Amino acid sequence: MNGICRLCDMNSGETGEIAEISHSCKIRQRLSDLGFICGTKIECLTKSPLGDPTAFLVRGTVIALRREDSRFVKVRVI
Repeated sequence: MNGICRLCDMNSGETGEIAEISHSCKIRQRLSDLGFICGTKIECLTKSPLGDPTAFLVRGTVIALRREDSRFVKVRVI
């Protein structure tokens, strides 16, 4: 699957490349500071038992994001 999806819709074990971060995202700058930059490789590691938050591997760091924040990031799934 080489389509584009929202980060929150990735399944555990999937890898992708950040394609876009919505301009309407309130934490856009914070995500950028954490390494969420267009073209960066990202891997969905695991979702919590209730599905929120989800752990992602970005630039060698594991970062957990809530669904409400990860829905603003679009990823090109590899």
